[in-house]
Amino acid sequence: MVDRPEGEPGAERHDVPEGAADEVLDRPLPEGVRRRVVALTAESFGALTVAELPPPLRQYARFTPTRRAKFAGNAMAAALESDAVFRQRIAGKLREAQPELAEALESGTPPAAADPLDVAAAAYVLRPDGWVKLVAAAGEEAQRARDERAGAEAEQELARLREELAQARGEARTETERIRGDLEAARRENESLRRKLRSALSDVKRGEAAVRKAEAALVDARDRASTEKTAADSEVRRLKARIAEAEAALETSRRAAREGRSVEDMRLRLLLDTVLDAAQGLRRELALPPASVHPADTVEAVAPGRMTPKDIATRALSEMDPALLDQLLALPQAHLVVDGYNVTKTGYPTMPLDKQRLRLLGGLAVLAAQTGAEMTCVFDGAELAAPVLLAPPRGVRVLFSKPGVTADELIRQLVRAEPPGRPVVVVSTDREVADGVAKAGARPVASALLLKRLART
Repeated sequence: MVDRPEGEPGAERHDVPEGAADEVLDRPLPEGVRRRVVALTAESFGALTVAELPPPLRQYARFTPTRRAKFAGNAMAAALESDAVFRQRIAGKLREAQPELAEALESGTPPAAADPLDVAAAAYVLRPDGWVKLVAAAGEEAQRARDERAGAEAEQELARLREELAQARGEARTETERIRGDLEAARRENESLRRKLRSALSDVKRGEAAVRKAEAALVDARDRASTEKTAADSEVRRLKARIAEAEAALETSRRAAREGRSVEDMRLRLLLDTVLDAAQGLRRELALPPASVHPADTVEAVAPGRMTPKDIATRALSEMDPALLDQLLALPQAHLVVDGYNVTKTGYPTMPLDKQRLRLLGGLAVLAAQTGAEMTCVFDGAELAAPVLLAPPRGVRVLFSKPGVTADELIRQLVRAEPPGRPVVVVSTDREVADGVAKAGARPVASALLLKRLART
């Protein structure tokens, strides 16, 4: 019998077999048994007072059993091994919690259905006779269980690996068959490509032969062209000689014409007087009213002061002899149509646009008074920044093109509005305008021609 000290708090007396006190483990406590001992101690820990706990364990008195097992496991295991009083107190709590197991262990007949780890942990705490054997047997049983589990896991892993091996072999066979099929297809495609290559090489040879034939034909063509060029050069020299002869003959005929011009002038004047008398008689016969509206007045345009904000375009420049303009304006009922900005940009481009318009219109007014010809000045008004406030001078009609219509188009409309046969002169250096009005029957002249004529007024 082992007695606890009478003066120790919570001291109790339990019967401990005399042989159990001499039994000692010759090996470390099996890990499974140790975990069960720590869990059992953590559960019984809370039933003890702080005074009944060893000093190292008192700081864990308020912990839950799980936290005690986690943080104080080593300390509780050391206290059970070194502090017999603490172990006896835990054993007492174990007897109260599991009386049947404690009684069976102390009687030497542990229950066969109990977990060996639980039996070993209880035997370690209670220390009955043969407890060392029980602990060792539990460790061996736990090891055997671990070995069985490892064997079962190894068998399962082996079965899984065998299954994966079989699956891999099947996939390998499938992949091999697919590769064989791809290889066969590649062989067939290779054979087809070889046939195409042979055909292409044959085509290349035929093409090279055709190229050689074409090169030979080209050499022949060049030889023929050289021969023809030599003949053409000879013909050109011959034609130039004939042209020189023709020009000499033309000059001779011109001199003869100038010598007989006085007779022709007399005949022309007589014919003109006849035509004028006939025209006067026809006018009296038809009783035509005086022309108050001119064809240019029927062309739709924007008068000064009503222009919407659009721009003002410019035209190209050129120079010609001004003597032609006097002859054209001397014709009966002549109508002079002026491309306004084309003229001003040619004559005085550095001036502001409003100054350009005023200078040109002033010169046209003087020219109209001198010649009596009808005059219309057209400005591009497609993108004027503001309406133009302008009083047209006497004898000059001023028009701005509408939005979407250029001054060139407005000039062509004015020319098309005139009756066939009336002399219409268009002043513009724009080649497109000149060609267009010429096709419509008007006579185009360069802007420089008008500028030189205005400089004499």
